[in-house]
Amino acid sequence: MPRDLHPVAWWLWALGLATAASFTTNPLILLMLIGVAALVVSLRRSDQPWGRTFRLYVWLGVAIIVIRVVFRVVFGGWVGGRVLLDLPGVPLPDSVAGITLLGPLYAEALLFALYDGLRLATIVICVGAANSLANPKRLLRSVPPALYEIGTALVVAVTVLPQFAESVRRVRAAQSLRAGETGRVGRLRRLLVPVLEDALERSLALAAGMDTRGYGRAGGATPAQRRVTGTLMLAGLVGICVGTYAVLDRTAPRLLALPMLGLGAAAAVAGLLSAGRRVERTRYRPDPWRWPELVVVASGVVVGALGWWMSRHEVAVAYPPLDAVPTLSVAALVAGAVALLGPLCSPPQSRAALAVPAPEEVAA
Repeated sequence: MPRDLHPVAWWLWALGLATAASFTTNPLILLMLIGVAALVVSLRRSDQPWGRTFRLYVWLGVAIIVIRVVFRVVFGGWVGGRVLLDLPGVPLPDSVAGITLLGPLYAEALLFALYDGLRLATIVICVGAANSLANPKRLLRSVPPALYEIGTALVVAVTVLPQFAESVRRVRAAQSLRAGETGRVGRLRRLLVPVLEDALERSLALAAGMDTRGYGRAGGATPAQRRVTGTLMLAGLVGICVGTYAVLDRTAPRLLALPMLGLGAAAAVAGLLSAGRRVERTRYRPDPWRWPELVVVASGVVVGALGWWMSRHEVAVAYPPLDAVPTLSVAALVAGAVALLGPLCSPPQSRAALAVPAPEEVAA
C-alpha cells in the first residue's frame, strides 16, 4: 500500500551511498551512484516542497566540479605528464613560495581534479537525495528525547534549502501574473525582497510554534540527577576521544583503544538515556519500522561495505590510475544493483494522501 517510508531509513540509505562514494575516485562508480540516487528520487519523491529540491543539489554538485577544476588550472604545482595547454606562469613573491599561478596544464592534473570534484559532488547529491525523500517533520519526531533540541536545529538547517526553493517558486509564479521591471537588476530586486521576507515569516512562525510546544524546556530534575547526567556525558566524551586517538595511533597501548572506546560509548549512551528522562513529550501516530524500511537500510549498509571492501581489495578499480581508462568490477556492479533494488522494495508515495495535510502538519 502507498505510504511514507520512515525518514531515518532514507537517510541511512543515502549515507551508505555517500560512504561508498568517499572510498573511490572511479568516475564510472560515482556516476552510477548519482544515477541510482536520481532514479530513486524520481520514483519515490513526494509532491511536498522538499521533494522538489533534488535538482538544486545536482547543480551544486556541478558547481563543485567546475570550481575544483578551475582551482587546479589556476593554482598549478603539478609536475609530469602530458601537457594539454602550456599557460604562462605568474611569479609570486617569496612570502607565498610553493604556490604557482597557471603554468603548464597537464592531462593527469585535470583528471585528478575532475575525479576528486566528482567524488565530493556525489556525496552532496546523495545527501540531497535523502533530503528530497525524507519528511523533515517526521524526522524530527524520530530524534531521541535527549537530542531533541539538537535535532530541532538540524531539521531547521536541513529544511532551509527546500523552503528557499518553495519561496522562489511561489514568488516567481506570483510575479509572472503581474507586469513590472524587465531589467536584470529590477527583476532580481523584485525576486529577492519577497523571498527573504517569506523566509523570515516562516522562521518566525516556526519559532512561535516551537515556543508554544515547549521546545527546549526540560522537565523537573533534582540537582543530583543533573550532576549524574553531566558526569556520564563528560566521561563518555573523554572515553570516545581517548579511544579514537588510541585506535588511530598504533604506538598507544591497546588497552586505551577499543576497550576505552567501548566504555566511552557506553557512558555516552547512559548519559543520553538519563537526559532523555527529563524531556517529556508525546508522539502522534509514530512511524512504524516494517520490512521495507529494513530492506532500504540494509541496501545502504551493503553498498557502504562494498565500497570499503573495494578500496582495500580492488584498489585499481576504486582508485583508477590517471593514465588508464577506469574499469568496473563485479563488486561495483553488485553495489549499484543493491543500491537500486533496496529502494524499489519500498512502497510508493500516496499522491492522493499528499493533497490533504496530516493533522500534525495542520497544527504546525
